[in-house]
Amino acid sequence: MGSQEVTDWQGKNVTVAGLGVSGIPAAKVLHGLGAVVTVVNDGDDERARAQAAELEALGITVRLGDGATLPEGTELIVTAPGWKPDKPLFATAAEAGVPVWGDVELAWRLRGPDAAPWLAVTGTNGKTTTVQMLASILKAAGLRTAAVGNIGVSLLDAVLGEEKYDVLAVELSSYQLHWAPSLRAHSAAVLNLAPDHLDWHGSMEAYAADKGRIYEGNRVACVYNVADKATEDLVREADVEEGCRAIGFTLGTPGPSQLGVVEGILVDRAFVENRQKNAQELAEVSDVNPPAPHNIANALAAAALARAFGVPAQAVRDGLRAFEPDAHRIAHVADVDGVAYVDDSKATNTHAAEASLAAYESIVWIAGGLAKGATFDELVAKSAPRLRGVVLIGADRALIREALARHAPEVPVVDLERTDTGAMLAAVQEARGLARTGDTVLLAPACASMDMFANYNKRGDAFAEAVRELDAVDG
Repeated sequence: MGSQEVTDWQGKNVTVAGLGVSGIPAAKVLHGLGAVVTVVNDGDDERARAQAAELEALGITVRLGDGATLPEGTELIVTAPGWKPDKPLFATAAEAGVPVWGDVELAWRLRGPDAAPWLAVTGTNGKTTTVQMLASILKAAGLRTAAVGNIGVSLLDAVLGEEKYDVLAVELSSYQLHWAPSLRAHSAAVLNLAPDHLDWHGSMEAYAADKGRIYEGNRVACVYNVADKATEDLVREADVEEGCRAIGFTLGTPGPSQLGVVEGILVDRAFVENRQKNAQELAEVSDVNPPAPHNIANALAAAALARAFGVPAQAVRDGLRAFEPDAHRIAHVADVDGVAYVDDSKATNTHAAEASLAAYESIVWIAGGLAKGATFDELVAKSAPRLRGVVLIGADRALIREALARHAPEVPVVDLERTDTGAMLAAVQEARGLARTGDTVLLAPACASMDMFANYNKRGDAFAEAVRELDAVDG
């Protein structure tokens, strides 16, 4: 079934699995197209009941507290990306021969015949930043674009809205890719692969395979990370259109068909005439904000996708200069007594924390929270030489403490048992006691936040607030 094949939705029985950010818009869109929509949801709390009432007012059936039973006559399931593939609903659907699409698949199938092509990005870390950089570069080239997908802007809205786009910068999670079998991007990038969400996918192989789906049917470029061989392997395995090229990005000197860095300059040896001999200057490392190594890699990946779309070099530089990173992503909060305080609360897994720790020479590290099944030996072993001291917070801090005892026994560790609202202020005060002039106190928890905070934003806000209190005492 091609992406442009028109489905007659009139009277089609569609089950939407899960209320929430993707389920509600999907239900409304399908209902508007004339489908007979039933929404099923595991939860039955106050919020779900309020959402259900809103949909029922439109004439959509909602079943709360039972996400396992397949409604009678279902011809298609559209699922929220977070639903695990091993849920009973999907087993029943498979037996009945009912297809399962995610919200991304639905958006892809509902595109018009002259729809904007997609430049797609996935990876364990750096997706959102890269997609935002990409959108900034495309805008600098005068193209009508938006950063959409897993980033908060619904793909359905982008595809069905009034606004006409030239190209879309699309962030896709491994979950979304799992449920998007017919998606075919113009060009796509896998930034990196590290163990994450393994409880959902079941294995690292299954996780990698879902990420690799982003390359299927690419027309111009499959962008991979030279430093992460697994991403290149996924390109090799992908079934792409004739003439599509593998394009690497590297923090080192680029070879032909790569983008990389030469003496502080981002250069392109992929989208140039005679790439054996020539290189095109794109931007300076100082144009990347912030110029931490992993963020330069993000910028190179964004540049590669933009260049694959034919964007001029000048727009890459202008777009990177105009880009403003999101809050809580290696955000410099303040300098107090010659010590820098940096909030990277968004580093919710070990891979993200490792990238963050690699950006500074001498660090007092604030870490801990919910580990989500992660182990910390590799992270601690790699980062040990940079650690001046460590302050541990949160439910699973013992796991990090044990890794520190094994791989960095000489580094002083403060273990905070507190989980109340004052815990972050205590952590920042302890960190200050360990820090020396020129050090960086870095909140890069390597863990999720939900044991103590509503989300990583609130955790980052608490850190910034605590730093401001130190500063006030000082000032």
